Amino acid sequence: MSLHVDIAVLNKISHLVARRTSISELLREALQILRSEMGLHRGTVTLREGDSLVIEASEGLSAAELARWNYKVGEGITGEVAATGKGRIIPDISRDKNFLNRTKARDGAKNIAFICVPIIYQDDVIGTMSIDRVVDENTDLKADYHLLDTLANIMADAIYAAYSAHLERERLESESESLKLELENKLRPAEIIGNSSSMKKVYAMISKVAASNATVIIRGESGTGKEMVAKAIQKNSSRADKPFIVVNCAALPEGLIESELFGHEKGSFTGAINRKIGLAELANTGTLFLDEIGDISLAMQLKLLRFIQEHTFYRVGGNEERKVDVRIIAATSRNLEEMITTGAFREDLYYRLNVFPIYMPALRARKSDIILLAEFFLEKYNRIHGRKIRRLSTPAINMMSSYFWPGNVRELENCIEYAVLNSSDDVISGYNLPPSLQTAENTETAILPVNREGGDYESLVSSFEKELIVEALKVKKGNASAAAKHLGTTQRIILYKIKKLGIDPGLYR
Repeated sequence: MSLHVDIAVLNKISHLVARRTSISELLREALQILRSEMGLHRGTVTLREGDSLVIEASEGLSAAELARWNYKVGEGITGEVAATGKGRIIPDISRDKNFLNRTKARDGAKNIAFICVPIIYQDDVIGTMSIDRVVDENTDLKADYHLLDTLANIMADAIYAAYSAHLERERLESESESLKLELENKLRPAEIIGNSSSMKKVYAMISKVAASNATVIIRGESGTGKEMVAKAIQKNSSRADKPFIVVNCAALPEGLIESELFGHEKGSFTGAINRKIGLAELANTGTLFLDEIGDISLAMQLKLLRFIQEHTFYRVGGNEERKVDVRIIAATSRNLEEMITTGAFREDLYYRLNVFPIYMPALRARKSDIILLAEFFLEKYNRIHGRKIRRLSTPAINMMSSYFWPGNVRELENCIEYAVLNSSDDVISGYNLPPSLQTAENTETAILPVNREGGDYESLVSSFEKELIVEALKVKKGNASAAAKHLGTTQRIILYKIKKLGIDPGLYR
């Protein structure tokens, strides 16, 4: 390269640095100048991120080639330059075994030289600049090297400015993510399991209302965990160390609910041989949780309305008004709005309760939480029943994921306890799950092959055999002989079945 070309390149790039816009634009234009003035074939500028190198700008590389570019500090020629701070000239990349060519851009290339120089700022290597160029009789690789090294020095300040801004952006993003995770963990009550977006909304609602004394109503299907939410609100409130009293309105007979809730005086009705303190009075200074409030009668709704408004009541058979300091949390699986239109629920009571509604999603609406919950219950019932079941099999996971779960989290918990008791080894398989999950649709989704020709019976038997063998191979890390012993059969039979069923033991090593 002539001195005239060197000066022209330096002049153009000096002007670029002087009118610096974005660093990516600066580097791209610099590489384009090198391509037009000195015959650059390809070029890259990388920045160092920890132990990795990331391309900040490139010229002559396709999107697919860039996607394959993946170097750590110390790997290949570029990684070596970043690690040592010393530039390299490779006269012919086809003859250098250290040139890794991970982008596959130079496959079959002949007479291509590679030059790579470090970008150094205050004695620290912050990146690299490299070019490919075709070598002919007029090529002076040393002159090219010195020009590239000079350009790296000229642009080092500008590159560092972008580099430090990038690091600062990464730091802020990392801090933001950490704060977000910290906030999510703070919002998430320890007693409730679930990371789905719908559950995160529930946690946020709990966090917003817990510190107040506002009345809360928790809506959702039966078995979704409404009482857990009520407990979480109480635990995160100023009443955390005060009583938490549960009234199951659906479980109490019509004639007893008033007595249970407000208490009664001695002799107030047949069988009232002693005075009884009601649950509302026992909850004084704490929280009263009225579960399934949609099941109480209209007459009781009127008395409850007055209690919620005034926090006062009369014991059954008594004439002394009593006042308590309680926080009211209610829950229902009923459609209260529909009940209001039919006259089955008082509208004024509805508005007294509906100060701060929280909606609990059905389990089928938060499928990403199913396995998380299943593993939690597996650990719980391992402890309770003294078992050592390690995991759920893939078919079992598939069956649980495809099931509708009409009973929600409560049904899932019962399902896992059943499976723990029903399992004879350290893995819960599909056939250990309750009969409710053993539907034709679920079984087909979980274990049946797509082509059902040959009959369901044969398909089920083959799938059952395959599941047993795969689980044994997982336990024995792909060792067929050990898997045979684990299943109480011979190695010859296992090898025959492995071949017949198309199982690859290598996948489990």
